[in-house]
Amino acid sequence: MTTTQLRYFVAAARLRSFTKAAEQFYITQTAMTQQIRALEETVGAPLFDRSTRPVSLTPAGVAFLLDARAILERIDVSLEHIKEASTGLEGTLRIGYVRGYERSNLSNLLRSFHKKYPNVLLSLYRNSTDALAAALSNQDLDLIVTWDSTNLAANPQWSSFRMAGARLVVALYPSHPLAGRASLSRRELKDEKILYMSPSDSQDSYGDAFFMNLYQVAEFRPNIIFRSSDTESILIMVAAEEGVSILPDYCTNKLTNADNLVFIPLEGENEIEEITVVWSRSNPNPVLPRLVQHLQKHAE
Repeated sequence: MTTTQLRYFVAAARLRSFTKAAEQFYITQTAMTQQIRALEETVGAPLFDRSTRPVSLTPAGVAFLLDARAILERIDVSLEHIKEASTGLEGTLRIGYVRGYERSNLSNLLRSFHKKYPNVLLSLYRNSTDALAAALSNQDLDLIVTWDSTNLAANPQWSSFRMAGARLVVALYPSHPLAGRASLSRRELKDEKILYMSPSDSQDSYGDAFFMNLYQVAEFRPNIIFRSSDTESILIMVAAEEGVSILPDYCTNKLTNADNLVFIPLEGENEIEEITVVWSRSNPNPVLPRLVQHLQKHAE
């Protein structure tokens, strides 16, 4: 059994024709037929029912097709790994991510990338959105995963794509009158003391304007008693029953030991924080395109 025979078999099964499969590989129909027969002799069973027009797979052929495709896929992946190893792909990628996003699936994505490219060192940096944007602009980072509070994506200097959409949730303490609800509208927080979780350290970022507009749509001005870009500090204060907060769900989905905390989703299609991957179009790092491709493949 050869990989050539497997590729011929898969093509003939897909096209349901030896003639068309032969044309795809620029060989004669006779050569195609001979290779398929040799494969059938190796596996010990007929793979095609030649009495039908177009030809069809036998029960053995149907079962073998799944294995043949899996074998070819593994071979292709192995060849790609060998090619990458022979070219010596190695280097360092400096990746920044917004505070709180460590509880997302980012670590899983980076782990799978590291397994594929073990000679690439991934250096991770956690910060607020404006600090991440500044580091990217100063070429201190190769790529950032962020809530784009500085509106980097609007600048043609940068390339970007949407990584995920994080639902916004309300963080409450269990004794709060609204804690038993399945969902809440922003308007229901009108009389609450708000512990404001800001995406940036500045007071007037693009992200802050977005969130303030959501309050305006809900027809009230929030009573913000504390402001921070530090998720942990916000949650401690909520647990201490000093107020309530609105957070993206990546900050809460994998939260363990959430003592005296309840998280309730906000209603509304606009109650979403968009997570964006941003990098410089002119970045010469040869490893960067591989990471971008990997993240794009697994984007939500």
